[in-house]
Amino acid sequence: MTSALPDVARHEASDIALALDWVGMRGIAIPLVLGGPEAAPVAATAELAVDLPDPHAKGIHMSRLYRLLGAFAQHGKLSPGSLQRLLREMMESHADCGSRAARIGLEFGLLQQRPALRTPGLAGWKSYPVNVQAMHRDGITQVELAIRIQYSSTCPCSAALSRQAVRDAFAEHFGDAPGIARGDALDWISSHASLATPHSQRSEAEIRIRLSPAADTLPLLAMIDCAEMALATPVQTAVKRADEQAFAQLNGANLMYVEDAARRLRQALEQHFGACSVAVSHHESLHPHDAVASCATPGWKRMG
Repeated sequence: MTSALPDVARHEASDIALALDWVGMRGIAIPLVLGGPEAAPVAATAELAVDLPDPHAKGIHMSRLYRLLGAFAQHGKLSPGSLQRLLREMMESHADCGSRAARIGLEFGLLQQRPALRTPGLAGWKSYPVNVQAMHRDGITQVELAIRIQYSSTCPCSAALSRQAVRDAFAEHFGDAPGIARGDALDWISSHASLATPHSQRSEAEIRIRLSPAADTLPLLAMIDCAEMALATPVQTAVKRADEQAFAQLNGANLMYVEDAARRLRQALEQHFGACSVAVSHHESLHPHDAVASCATPGWKRMG
C-alpha cells in the first residue's frame, strides 16, 4: 500500500513567524487569446502571487495558481473582467493560507501591420510591448494597461542651429548681390541645404492607463493610435523613397524635446482615457546618455 505523500506547506509551520506581502511565480510561459478587435493568440509570460498573512504558514500552494492560470488560458479571453475573476479564484484557492490579496502581471508583444505613409498597398509589421497588471485587495480590483511606443524625435534647438548655419552659408555665397536668380538659388539649395542637419533619434514612450475591472476588452489599438497621432512621428516599417521623404517632413514639422513628447502624450491620453501615466526616453544621438521625462494625472498612484 502506497503511503500518502507529504505536504510540507500544509503540515509544517514556518521557523520564523512572519507574514509575507506576496508569494508566487514569475516568468510563466502561457498562450493567451485577446478579446475585442485584436482577437488573436499571443505568447505571453505571466507573474502570479497571493499574500501570505499567516505568519506561521510554511508556504503557499504554487501548483494551485499554476493550474488556475492554465485553465484561464485554455477557456477564456484576456480582459479586465476575466482577470478580475482569476484574481478571486487565486484568493479562494488559498483560503487555507488566509490570503486576502492577489496580483497578476502579463507581458506580451502585440503584432500590428502598419501602412506606409505614402505608397499605396505597402505595409509592414510592428511589435508593441504590452504589460498588464491586475490586483485585488480589500475588496477592490485594479487593472492597469501599459504599452511601449517607438517614435522619432528631432531636437528643436539643433534644428534652429542648422537653419542658421544654412542661412549664413547662403548669405556668404551670394554676398550683397542685388538680385538672385531663382535657378541659382535652387541649385545652391540642392547642393548645400543639408550642410548642417538637426539631430534626431529613435525614442520610446511607456504609456499607462487604468481600466474598469468590469471591461470586456483591452483598448490596445485605441491606445496605440492615440499615442502615435499625438507624437506624429512613429517609427515606420516598409518604406519607399516617397515614404522616407514624408517621414522626414513629419519630423521637420514636429520638432520636440523630451518634455514636449511627455506633454503631448499626457494631454492626448487624458482626453481619451482619463487617468494616465507617461514616461518617455530620447536615446540621444548627440550625447552618450538619454534624455527622459515623465508625468501623470493628479492623484495617479502606481498599483501595488
